[in-house]
Amino acid sequence: MRFIKTIFTLKAKLVLLFLTLAIGPLIVIGAFSIESTETLIKSLVLRQLESVAADKSAILERWLEERKQDLRVIAGTSILRTMDPSVIAPYLDIIRKHYGVYKHMTVVSADNAVVVSTSGIHSTVDFSRMHLDAQDALFLSKITYLAQAQESIFHIAAPVRDEARRIGTVVGTVSTNSIINTILRVALGNTGECYLVDKDGRFLVHKEPHRILSENISQSASFKNIFGSRDRTETYLDYRNIEVLGTSRKVGGTDWTIVVEQDREEAFQSVQKLKNLVYLTLLLAASSALVLTWVISYHVVRPIRLLSRSAQALATPGAVIPFTHEDRASRQDEIGILCRAFADMALKIQERQHRLEHQFNLKEAELKKTDHTLKQFQLIAERSEKFAALGRLGAAVAHEIRTPLTSLKLFLESVEDEIEISPEYTEDFTVAMGQIARIEAAINRLLEFTKPKDLFFSLLNVDRLVTDVVSIIKPLANKQECTIAMDIQNDLPRINADKKLIEEALINLLINSLEAMPVHGQITVSATRGEGDTDIPIGPCIRIDITDTGQGIAAEHSDLIFDPFFTTKAAGTGLGLPMVLNTINRHGGEIQVRRRQAGGTVFSLFLPIPSPEPETYGKNTTH
Repeated sequence: MRFIKTIFTLKAKLVLLFLTLAIGPLIVIGAFSIESTETLIKSLVLRQLESVAADKSAILERWLEERKQDLRVIAGTSILRTMDPSVIAPYLDIIRKHYGVYKHMTVVSADNAVVVSTSGIHSTVDFSRMHLDAQDALFLSKITYLAQAQESIFHIAAPVRDEARRIGTVVGTVSTNSIINTILRVALGNTGECYLVDKDGRFLVHKEPHRILSENISQSASFKNIFGSRDRTETYLDYRNIEVLGTSRKVGGTDWTIVVEQDREEAFQSVQKLKNLVYLTLLLAASSALVLTWVISYHVVRPIRLLSRSAQALATPGAVIPFTHEDRASRQDEIGILCRAFADMALKIQERQHRLEHQFNLKEAELKKTDHTLKQFQLIAERSEKFAALGRLGAAVAHEIRTPLTSLKLFLESVEDEIEISPEYTEDFTVAMGQIARIEAAINRLLEFTKPKDLFFSLLNVDRLVTDVVSIIKPLANKQECTIAMDIQNDLPRINADKKLIEEALINLLINSLEAMPVHGQITVSATRGEGDTDIPIGPCIRIDITDTGQGIAAEHSDLIFDPFFTTKAAGTGLGLPMVLNTINRHGGEIQVRRRQAGGTVFSLFLPIPSPEPETYGKNTTH
């Protein structure tokens, strides 16, 4: 656990950050540089090897062609046609010394008898085969190795003709030392070499004579690189089991192949130097990062740790902050500014703590006062409960009054039909019947408010609903010389509601608007789809606004208009708006009221839009 905490410290993070920033790019750049350098050097070395192989192959082909031309010229001279040893011997000796590439030269007759030889007859030479092959063209023998002389040789034979008849053969024995000295010696560093092999991989010419015709490369990767199919841009192990880069080129007119190779270690010495340089640079970068981390840790991490201990001390009551005056004043950089700011903050926190203690004492006194106020509100709540009980009692009393009042009404109506009332009592009788109807209406409203009826939901067309309500109120508006305007949005979805209660709510609001307006006022009824507005308290809904141009609601009455029995009208009961609020709430909607700046009031009804399969209560119909 301690180790985990250590690796997540700021110091450890700084070390990791600086090492990453210092070494990461160098690793990427170094790896890219090394790879690019290796590719470039490999390409240059292979190109140089290819160039050397091509040059040496062309030179060897040209050298062989020169030797063949030598034999043709010698065979065509009149001296050889004499077949006189005393004449031919000095001539051949001069030729051998002049060219310097022939070990010795021999002339044989048509019956394979040696006429003359510059260094004797060698039993290893098959003159009969040369004689047979030299009938029509030059003969080039295979390379043989002379163990005593530690060198390899080969023979070139040309026919000697007297007009159309072959009278003999001239044979030139060529030492491969001349090839090594003049052709196969290359300047490819200390390890570069060029050697000649046949189609079976045997050494024909090599700088180490003991390998000639005694060793071959058929079991090494060199043989596959020369005669097989492989990627020649890759390194391989040569006959010495050393990794090399190499290439080869066929010698035209022969089964010989020139092989040019160089050790990979020598070819890539510059790459190794680059690697050493990269490693040294990485080491220096890591060392610099560690030194830089230590410096930053000393100048940054140590003050931060001191700040941390000071913060812990600040959280402990009565503890001493471990900042000294020197810590705050000795440094003028950002750390010093931070330390001084922390010291000032600690002082202010202590001062604020004293102030908070003082304010706590004051708040405690205020809480005691608030407790007294709450007790008063509790008394008010108890009084409201009593008033509610009185309301329920009033509803019961109203229910008890309704039955005899109905009987009295029926009795007076029967008296009116059966007994003729004198003219002086007709007006009084009419007034009495009106007051009875007024009392009955008040009792009905009171009963409806205290005991709402069940809702009978149906799908209502908002356009038709508003139009029907406006048509009912229109005569009253005309009588008051007021206008009613409608603004209904097209294609409004239907709502799931109790038609009778919603109509009564709208009629109640329209009547209140008419009663609150002077003559020539205007009422606007608008219906829109309520979506996206910030003042809509519910989700997707239909918004119905009733706007009038009356005097508006007084500010001190705005919170009381929906309270039961509150009214500013002389003949009002205070149950109209509470019944509207009750109706909208039972439909799952909301109602809002606000004053207009230009005068008047706006009542906004929000009725929810039903889901595709609305939940209904009571009867379900469509209107």
